[in-house]
Amino acid sequence: MNRIRVAAPARLHMGMFDLAGTLGRRFGGIGATIERPQIIIEAALAGDLQVDGPDSDRALLYAQRYLQANDIQTGASLFVQEAIPAHAGLGSGTKLALTVAYALATLYGKTTDPYVLAHTVGRSSRSAIGLWTFAQGGFVVEGGQWPERDDVAPLLVRYQVPDSWRCVLAIPHTSPGLSGQKEHEAFQQLSSSPEQAAAITHLVLMSLLPALVEDRLPEFGEALTRLQRLVGESFSPIQGDRFASPLSSQMIAAMLEWGAAGAGQSSWGPTVYGLVEGDEQARRLEAYMQTRFAGEGAVSVVNFDNDGVRVQYL
Repeated sequence: MNRIRVAAPARLHMGMFDLAGTLGRRFGGIGATIERPQIIIEAALAGDLQVDGPDSDRALLYAQRYLQANDIQTGASLFVQEAIPAHAGLGSGTKLALTVAYALATLYGKTTDPYVLAHTVGRSSRSAIGLWTFAQGGFVVEGGQWPERDDVAPLLVRYQVPDSWRCVLAIPHTSPGLSGQKEHEAFQQLSSSPEQAAAITHLVLMSLLPALVEDRLPEFGEALTRLQRLVGESFSPIQGDRFASPLSSQMIAAMLEWGAAGAGQSSWGPTVYGLVEGDEQARRLEAYMQTRFAGEGAVSVVNFDNDGVRVQYL
């Protein structure tokens, strides 16, 4: 094995169950994997550590963490061919960290167990949606964390996203979403009522998931839109409204007015998305959004991903 290429797709974070931990566990959440944007890293063994390409500074940090944690004295040559836009709500930090760790683990014959990789590079300390979409792709639900514990939230269910479902992704040209220390401080201020948590959980269990399993996009989209409004109310003390910016809100409203089955914001945004059935509807919604918001954001059609991380031996 001289050289490998590791690719990992981005994710949509669609909401959290319980910010306050009214039953003990905090957070929990749902999310889905999308094919693009993605992280692609080429890697080979080397005597020292070299990292090049977009987002190479962060990739270097994660590589150093992995090598130090495993007491590896040699290094590797890593080239980041593609990167997920940082702080856009698409999971760039977690996906980059895990892809680096996965590449190094594969080169050195170490375990690629997702729990181990996450702990080694210091990711998934709050949400594990990025971890489980990395490991398995598809649509995932994770079970949250006990306060004051360093456990990665467990994967509860994972389902294939139907092949005909499409996502129209819009990344507004606005301020980036929260991350790092600012995100940590924001979560210290946020809470939710037992009634909110119960409503979110009931909606996911009795509407969203059954619609996904039965391939009923209109029902799924309606539940997702309602879910986004409930989750947005919990985050509004920090965001100032349900969504990250007026432009994000306008884009979501435009997708729904056009006829998208459902729409929402991924994580802290500013990325928003709309769901439709099939390629034709996806292209039509993409064209509509590009015309209506010309110059105000990047709009593209993406497929959902049901595989997660992929490795190729070169």
